[in-house]
Amino acid sequence: MSNISYKSNEGKLFFFNFSPWRMVQIEPFFYAPNNKKIICRGLSDALERGLDGSSKIFIYGIKRFSDVEEFADRESIPIYRIEDAFIRSVALGSGFSRPYSLGIDSRGLYFDPSRESDLEYIIQNYNFTDELLERARRLRRVIVDYRLSKYNHLEHSKIEIEGRYDKRILVVGQVSDDMSIKYGAFGLNNSDLLQMVRENNPKSFIIYKPHPDVLSKNRDGRVPDRIIRQCSNLVVESVSIDSAIDSVDEVHTLTSGAGFDALLRGKRVFTYGLPFYASWGLTVDYRECRRRERRVTLDELVSATLILYPRYISPKSLKFCNVEETVEELKRQQDRYFNSPLYRLYIDSKGYILPRVRRGVRGTLRAFKWNI
Repeated sequence: MSNISYKSNEGKLFFFNFSPWRMVQIEPFFYAPNNKKIICRGLSDALERGLDGSSKIFIYGIKRFSDVEEFADRESIPIYRIEDAFIRSVALGSGFSRPYSLGIDSRGLYFDPSRESDLEYIIQNYNFTDELLERARRLRRVIVDYRLSKYNHLEHSKIEIEGRYDKRILVVGQVSDDMSIKYGAFGLNNSDLLQMVRENNPKSFIIYKPHPDVLSKNRDGRVPDRIIRQCSNLVVESVSIDSAIDSVDEVHTLTSGAGFDALLRGKRVFTYGLPFYASWGLTVDYRECRRRERRVTLDELVSATLILYPRYISPKSLKFCNVEETVEELKRQQDRYFNSPLYRLYIDSKGYILPRVRRGVRGTLRAFKWNI
């Protein structure tokens, strides 16, 4: 949709916590005619390159740049923080796959419950119209029908559970150094989660699904074998999150976006940290966020999370589009990934090789003060 534009993209844009490879991947999200995009290492570098009161600042992730933020406050320069949104790509971000949606947030970041994000503000305050809610209902049905989630590289496969149990529960593992764990799990980790779920559900069939980044060995988050044996009946690895959710009655998570996927699919969701979708009346929460006073419907949550909050680009053209177009093209990409061995080999090889090359050259590039 060529008529989509963002005023925050106009003028001089200064980027912090960006490496060249990251900028190449997400540059389409910052298109505007005749704007200027500048990657900076710090405040002095930015000032030398023209940072002033007419500029805009973009920071990848939650990393603090105290002097930059203080300067921006004095000069009334807007700061936007950037993170992947909720329907991202076919393959993993850690495998250098390009994201097709981003959250670009002027208040905080959606995974940090210590302060309000743009997403939280929308959920709390937006006047959701009937037209928007109908759009959200249609979108939700399409996502569930297409079996899409944040990452979409794992095969859909039915999980057979034999025997009689009072409940079937999916416990979702996460990356141990993920920012949503650091800021939203309040010290709990995957092992703690599994043990708490087993203690509270001794007669249930518990499935544990490690995070794909952990399975790919790109990130850490392994649970000791002893705890796996004690607390789970089955570990599933090479099946999609859609298949795992479909096989259970409940999903238990610290802060994983899989809990949001489960809500889309009508499952009961238990949270033990504070993910963005908790404390709105849709989940059973171990903790609460008292700022989140509004009780919302599922389609109001979908409207905020998938329609109003993220920016989307087309996987085909890399131009701005709406969520529906991204979903349709992502589905076509997924079908190609599953049905074309050569395309799948290319994607998988890139996902294996590039993170290892990156780690190999990181020390050299850090000598030039690039954070990759």
